[in-house]
Amino acid sequence: MRAPLVVSPSGVARFLLSRQGLGAAREWPAGTGAPAALVAIRRLECVQLDPVAVVERNQHLVLAARVPGYDPRSLEVLRGQGAVFEYWANAACILPIERFPLFEGTRRRFRRRLAAELRPLRPIVRRMFAALEAGGPLAAREFVSPERLRGYWDGAEARTKATSHALTLLFRTGALVVARRDGAERSFDLPERAIPASLLRDAGAIATEDADEGLLDMYLRAYRIADGSDARFGWRALGAAGRAAAIRRRLRAGTLVPLQIPGVSRRYFALAEDIPALRRWDRAAQDDAVDRAGVRFLPPLDNLLWRRERVADVFGFRYSWEQYLPVTRRRYGHYAMPILVGSRLVGRIDPRLDRARGRLVIRLLHLEPDVAVTRELRRRLAAGLDAFARFHGVRDVDVERTEPSRLRV
Repeated sequence: MRAPLVVSPSGVARFLLSRQGLGAAREWPAGTGAPAALVAIRRLECVQLDPVAVVERNQHLVLAARVPGYDPRSLEVLRGQGAVFEYWANAACILPIERFPLFEGTRRRFRRRLAAELRPLRPIVRRMFAALEAGGPLAAREFVSPERLRGYWDGAEARTKATSHALTLLFRTGALVVARRDGAERSFDLPERAIPASLLRDAGAIATEDADEGLLDMYLRAYRIADGSDARFGWRALGAAGRAAAIRRRLRAGTLVPLQIPGVSRRYFALAEDIPALRRWDRAAQDDAVDRAGVRFLPPLDNLLWRRERVADVFGFRYSWEQYLPVTRRRYGHYAMPILVGSRLVGRIDPRLDRARGRLVIRLLHLEPDVAVTRELRRRLAAGLDAFARFHGVRDVDVERTEPSRLRV
């Protein structure tokens, strides 16, 4: 077992940005359109999907921050080409199609766990499969059912359509797949019509243990710097003992290396293959708060932000998505997006796309107290907001409030 590698927080930050396609020096292949989006998804391992559309949806904002000229239509192009699929990883995610067999252990566990819940829905499920075989793929709203039951998000009253609940269960077990999305609406189909036959065979043949180990490898490549206290570790419900055992196995095998980050008490681990790059980024000169990478605005579910504790430990930036807080408790706004400048998270914007008037409204532009308000930073922020507006198909940007108040862009 290797001794811990001592690496500075700023070195870890620059390494993470580089591996996630957000660094000043782009290391990913240049390209445009759907092929470039696929490169980004493969490098990230997955991109989280979210229906919230205050501005463009999370999945498109993640890719737009990394792929110059990204077009949101690219995801459906890739889905139509059979290059990606949708399933539950960090949450609901879009994933490279070649990873499909690695989720078979998860699907098998769902089949066992949800069998009793699906049993009383059999008559409805039979009708749904008949409709799909006759005319799939079909949108969720096209499955009509008068029956209501208590779904996962219902209170005491049964409000969820039985067909909607069945779709959720069938998707998790792998009996159905999402064939396409139109905004937030999903269309479902049979796996044999959406997943290559070779991958379905591989999924059927893979041992659960092998699938789970491959999934853990995928998780570690997605996070790059991981800690065992993450409840999503390995994208499975492992529990604290299971997470510790998985880390010990990889430490003994030499594929995982412990890190010692000065000033950080949490214990982090890196892939052994990443150690040379980590050392290089740790030795590199600290870049300025404003450098040639420009300004990027990260959505609340960006891959870099998945582990909020890591963001605080490594970037010195405390972030939470205030959507779930009462309005009176929100400090930065409903959809506050961190501002990345160089290798620093320097503040937040709370944007809203005014589609009726064709303008981007920034309800708050906030900088951290230790960020110097310079002419160059103002220029970069203005350019970043203009680019963000153009991505959304509008030209006008209205900044309603800034913190500090002297900040004007």
